[in-house]
Amino acid sequence: MDDSQFLDFDDLLPMIGEFGFFQKILFVLMIPFCFIAAFVYLGQIFMTLAPNHYYCLVSELSLVEDEQLRKDLSIPREKDGTFSKCLMYDTNYTAIHIAKNRSQFINTSLPKIPCTKGYVFDKKEMPFQTATMEFGWLCDNDRYATYAQMIFFVGSIFGGLCYGHFADHCGRIAALVSSCFLALVGSLFTSISRNFIGFAFTRFMVGASYDTCFTMIYILVLEYVGPKYRTFVGNMSLALFYSPFTMAMPWFALWTTTWRSFSVAATLPILLSMFSYCMLPESARWLVSVGHIDDALKILKRVASCNNSPVPNNVLENFKVSCQQFYREELEGRHFNVCSIFKRSRMARYTTLMILIWMTMSLLYDGHVRAASVLDKDNVFLVFCLACATELPGNLLLILTLDRFGRRWCAFAYTSLSGIFSLVGANLKRPMHMLVAALVGRFCANICYNIGLQWAAEILPTVVRAQGVALIHTMGFVAMLMSPPVIYLSHVSNSLMLNILGGLGILGGIMALFLPETLNHDLPQTLSDGDDFGREQRIWHMPCCGRGTKRVDRPRRLWHQGSSLRTISREEFRSRKLHRKAMNRDSGNWDQESLPLDKERVQKSYKYK
Repeated sequence: MDDSQFLDFDDLLPMIGEFGFFQKILFVLMIPFCFIAAFVYLGQIFMTLAPNHYYCLVSELSLVEDEQLRKDLSIPREKDGTFSKCLMYDTNYTAIHIAKNRSQFINTSLPKIPCTKGYVFDKKEMPFQTATMEFGWLCDNDRYATYAQMIFFVGSIFGGLCYGHFADHCGRIAALVSSCFLALVGSLFTSISRNFIGFAFTRFMVGASYDTCFTMIYILVLEYVGPKYRTFVGNMSLALFYSPFTMAMPWFALWTTTWRSFSVAATLPILLSMFSYCMLPESARWLVSVGHIDDALKILKRVASCNNSPVPNNVLENFKVSCQQFYREELEGRHFNVCSIFKRSRMARYTTLMILIWMTMSLLYDGHVRAASVLDKDNVFLVFCLACATELPGNLLLILTLDRFGRRWCAFAYTSLSGIFSLVGANLKRPMHMLVAALVGRFCANICYNIGLQWAAEILPTVVRAQGVALIHTMGFVAMLMSPPVIYLSHVSNSLMLNILGGLGILGGIMALFLPETLNHDLPQTLSDGDDFGREQRIWHMPCCGRGTKRVDRPRRLWHQGSSLRTISREEFRSRKLHRKAMNRDSGNWDQESLPLDKERVQKSYKYK
């Protein structure tokens, strides 16, 4: 075929509709998966909540109606005059039980021992029964709740590695549905677990589904949306769907009353998501990449029909021939892996830095999410709801600023501000002032986390983008492993916990300045592009002030701009058709019409019959 007639997915997308009825339906179908993401991520926090007020259970005194007398008889006081949460008197409670005048047995000099038969909880203060309360993960055993949270992230690391490989070989929908099924099974078995081992194993299963159960639908929708709509769609899906579900999660837990009912009730939306296998289309880009071009064409015809944008058959035939040639000459028998990233020094440096920044952002974000459960234990459900409410304005602010000031300066500003407000809160004496400062830090952490999600994918070259992002996200889960221990430090001091989060925010913000800006720049498509990307940028430049390079820009590489198929640079190409633009440019015959990039240009390039 003629070089100028080569057509790929991004050339065809404006013709079938960039954000039509089909894409809007996909956008709405994200709703159940946003609930699943909110439940899988936040559910365990509520399941392992520790109450603020409790004391040792003495069954022999259960018939004593006067709670004050019951405490005086069995519970010693701390130095501040409050009753101990973890100690009881070692005495003959049977004798007290049968005595007529029990007050005579009050003796503060009795020996003290740890609780032996569980605890008594204030149901008004904690109307939701947690696994921590049922299994007695308090006092000397309070570390078990932290261990369970860490095991969840161990499962996330395992799932991230396995599902990344699974999605590349079996498809996005298969990975999405199987991860939801794993979350369903794990949640059901969580509800019948009887000890720490059973609870931890089932949470490992649920953790393995985390990330995949949402990112697959997130990526799938963005793949069918035009480039100018992707920032809006990506962030509005989080603002309109994910944020409200996170705000509703504490009240949903209260409505179910127990952690077992909570785990079972949440499986209904997960069960409904299983039908997505029949409703959602497979990724047309993935189908092309594995050679299933006819299947991709069927989906694209359905997209065009839903959007009322019919495409002539000769255009579709050219697209089919182009994809077949691309697969035969460029993909078949060629393999790139994550190790390819580290074979180029500059790209290896950027990737390593992005990993460190993402680990910092992940720990900062997850730390602030969990901090809401310990900063005000008397109003934990209300505070958690307010903290989650910061997600919505954060996503809206991100839409307004990210494409104006760029990824680098926004990441620096919001990550640093999160750290600064955390440090300010750590040094405030009044609990309410500390809480307000921490909520502002959470607001900024929400924004920087969402920036990191997009920035990581833009810095890496297309040929290794999926595997590179999987590596970065997996390292983020490794960092999140340390979040429960950081929150556990609240047992020592809330200030210590916030100081650590504050230091991480400042460190992450500074590191963000050393990555290249991707806004208004051609994204790297090849290993060579990735190694050369950002070489001409100045560290103090802001995108709203211009391109800001050290020297004259090279001509823009329109031959691969926005393309999902043209993924290999000149030194990596085997097909001359896929490099036709570069050859034309170098020969001095730079033909702007040689590759149609929008619907009008495509129509000029084909003679409709």
